[in-house]
Amino acid sequence: MKIVSGLLLLLLAAGFTGCDMEKEIDLNLPEFQSEIVVEGYLEAGKPYRVNIYESTSYFDRPEPVLIPDAVVIITHNGKADTLRFSPFYDKETEKIYTHSSVTLVSGNPGETYSLEVKDARGRRVTGFAQFLPKVTIDSLEWKFNNEGKALIEGTFQDDAATQDAYRYQIHKDSLTHRRRENDRFLNDRLNNGKKIAFGTTYKFFPNDTLFITLYHIEQPYYEFLNTMDDARDANGNPFAQPSAIKSTVQGGLGVFTTLTYDRKQIILK
Repeated sequence: MKIVSGLLLLLLAAGFTGCDMEKEIDLNLPEFQSEIVVEGYLEAGKPYRVNIYESTSYFDRPEPVLIPDAVVIITHNGKADTLRFSPFYDKETEKIYTHSSVTLVSGNPGETYSLEVKDARGRRVTGFAQFLPKVTIDSLEWKFNNEGKALIEGTFQDDAATQDAYRYQIHKDSLTHRRRENDRFLNDRLNNGKKIAFGTTYKFFPNDTLFITLYHIEQPYYEFLNTMDDARDANGNPFAQPSAIKSTVQGGLGVFTTLTYDRKQIILK
């Protein structure tokens, strides 16, 4: 395969336009081996729903490759549920799910769920997820500046007895992906047992309706989010070290985790 050296673009940006530095480079890349990709989030009161597809080469068209023959099983308290292959689009989450079941997630703290995915090619992916206790938003307020824009400030209490990780999101008007205004994640490594503050810049306006969600997330999911961010930052940067994404599943790629959260709705006045 031949690519154009990325160094050319950097030299042109620096003003070196007087000579042609384009150069073709031959790369011997290993043969690509596709893997099963899992995306599954368990939420109390919601049915089992996961998205199963196949990884594709970086140079392929960015289209999901479904695996209709995949057998997807979620086990909880000794009961195994085989999810049905029936792709559908959820307008609320703006996500596509390929497999689902009518069984509802109980979501009690400490409960563990296991996942197993198998296909006709002999590939097998497994994963485990545990529901954590809900961490509540202790305080929430907003302030307007002289330009009439508002920032959001909130706090929550971390448990000193455990190592914890969190994710908070702020949506405007609805909980759809397109209306997400803020998305951050952090751990308690530097704030163990302390009251932790979170917030935004001045970006909201009077009468905005906001949904503030604080997730108490599993450590493997926190690492998955971190490495996903690193991979995005490295993509397209010729001087960045390629970053491997730490999946929460074994034998494949992706994430299988729980969603425990506290959510507040406010109207800025």
